[in-house]
Amino acid sequence: MIPGFGGRRRFSDLSEAEILALAISSEEDDGRIYANYAERLRKDYPASAAVFDAMAAEEDGHRRRLIDAFERRFGKVIPLVRREHVAGYYSRRPVWLIENLGLERIRAEAERMEDEAAAFYTRAAQASTDPDTRRLLGDLAAAERGHEQRAKDLEAQALGGAAGETENEKARRQFVLTWVQPGLAGLMDGSVSTLAPIFATAFATQDPGTTFLVGLAASVGAGISMGFTEAAHDDGVISGRGSPLKRGLASGIMTAVGGLGHALPYLIPHFWTATAIAGLVVFVELWAIAWIQNRFMETPFARAVFQVVLGGALVLAAGIAIGGS
Repeated sequence: MIPGFGGRRRFSDLSEAEILALAISSEEDDGRIYANYAERLRKDYPASAAVFDAMAAEEDGHRRRLIDAFERRFGKVIPLVRREHVAGYYSRRPVWLIENLGLERIRAEAERMEDEAAAFYTRAAQASTDPDTRRLLGDLAAAERGHEQRAKDLEAQALGGAAGETENEKARRQFVLTWVQPGLAGLMDGSVSTLAPIFATAFATQDPGTTFLVGLAASVGAGISMGFTEAAHDDGVISGRGSPLKRGLASGIMTAVGGLGHALPYLIPHFWTATAIAGLVVFVELWAIAWIQNRFMETPFARAVFQVVLGGALVLAAGIAIGGS
């Protein structure tokens, strides 16, 4: 027996009544998901919340029509058939996971939901040999494609003009404040502040193993410190910078990554080869930071280069000078 598939039936084994029951339960679930999205967005993005309210109402209307069709053909008792009962049927990601990822991610997930449903019904219709079943599955696929177009129409209606621009700008700003800004600060700190101890150790000992251990300790320690500092110094309520956990993770992880970038080359046993690669990594890191500042923080590229590349070069030179003295 395949793990996770015990007791699950294949879609091809379902009767038409069970397929209708599955469609009904799927519409119910999708309607609840859209209602949850609307509730999650209502405070900060009221226009987008209105879109998902309308989409939830659309799903409820489709559910009622499916129930009417079932009752006309098979009676009042609808069997309980859910997505998780059918092997290979498309699944939905947890609402709590998606709704914490921002406005654009929620919109993309809604499109994915409709695409998956339409594609699944289309594939199932192509694989079916029973004319009535093929027609039923084709109708379901058409309904899902109709949902997708209807969602786009609703979005265009609710988010057209100033409302859409305002919400998109607000979502972008929130993404920058919660993820980009702390992550960039961490990457800068990890990339620049660890240069001196790593390269001082490298040129003082000319031992790749010792240099790697120092770099690893400096990077991990700096990551933990920056992560806790970012999470603890601002709960995000007054500043509006978002979840302290998200900001702490972004800052801590990127700090460690910044330091490990030029520590990992010292796993190579040949000192000068490792140092040359580490120097190349530093060059790439510093220019990447300058690009991120220009791309997300709207810092003029020349100023970003001056601040980051020149500053990093000075720290690197200090580390080499101290280690070589």
